[in-house]
Amino acid sequence: MERVRDLRQLPKAHLHLHFTGSMRPATLLDLADKYGVHLPVALTSGRPPRLSATDERGWFRFQRLYDIARSCLRAPEDIQRLVREAAEEDVRDGSRWLEIQVDPTSYAPRLGGLIPALEIILDAVDRASRDTGLGMRVLVAANRMKHPLDARTLARLAVRYSDRGVVGFGLSNDERRGFARDFDRAFAIARDGGLLSAPHGGELSGPASVRDCLDDLHAARIGHGVRAAEDPVLLRRLASRGVTCEVCPASNVALGVYGKPEDVPLRKFYEAGVPMALGADDPLLFGSRLTAQYEIARTAHAFTDAELAELARQSVRGSRAPQEVQRAVLADVDAWLAAPAPQG
Repeated sequence: MERVRDLRQLPKAHLHLHFTGSMRPATLLDLADKYGVHLPVALTSGRPPRLSATDERGWFRFQRLYDIARSCLRAPEDIQRLVREAAEEDVRDGSRWLEIQVDPTSYAPRLGGLIPALEIILDAVDRASRDTGLGMRVLVAANRMKHPLDARTLARLAVRYSDRGVVGFGLSNDERRGFARDFDRAFAIARDGGLLSAPHGGELSGPASVRDCLDDLHAARIGHGVRAAEDPVLLRRLASRGVTCEVCPASNVALGVYGKPEDVPLRKFYEAGVPMALGADDPLLFGSRLTAQYEIARTAHAFTDAELAELARQSVRGSRAPQEVQRAVLADVDAWLAAPAPQG
């Protein structure tokens, strides 16, 4: 029988985790009770809700559940709890570096405004990092459903706080709405300020969405990007440029992008040389965290321990962790692989 190593012990970086979506289900129940928020059964059943975002109605339902959960985050102590628990979950899953993604405008009305909201979030990240030992940074994301001028405001704010833990700028929500090029100025502001360009693309829309992220937003990292598998030329372009795709297998299946875990193109990306960073996306709604994504690679795609170690290395190299941190984590990945594996 093949000898396999514990994937929770595999050192890795987590580059695709949304803020509200990182919440523990039990924490959501506590906060809803605290504020008298009525939660739908989909958020209280103890099971991941049945979701499909391949049509507009399905995406609306997903977004509605997310918005209800976010409405339970109303005070600085709620933000601190969420961030601390997200860090604890990541540490439990072997993560050594986390870049959590947030649109601070979503929390600003209850936290005193846009700047106070971002400062509360950054303070919580700094405290959680010190308390848990997990390296943590923030990627500020604009909402594709809002006006591009709002994205420019966010980009300027993100650059202003680059010395407080903001390392990148993203673009989230339904990529089927609007055009990436509408946000090109916001991303130019972010890049000129030294931030990583990491928009979502190639999840709900096809390869053209990924090309737009590369051509219009000069993406150095792509949130999801899996639909690039449908275009061999685009795969070669991603590989040759070393653009890391933040692939989230469980959410791809939960949202109906693919029918089953075996359909997610992990093997195609790996063999094409496209760097990947496996991510949990929104554990609150999809029911699985970081290690589970590596388990999918192992069980559904027959990745060996050596290949899983390489996936972990790719996640570290695709991060904005300082070079000395990257070197230390990469050395620990090598040590994980070199250690004798128990009988599986």
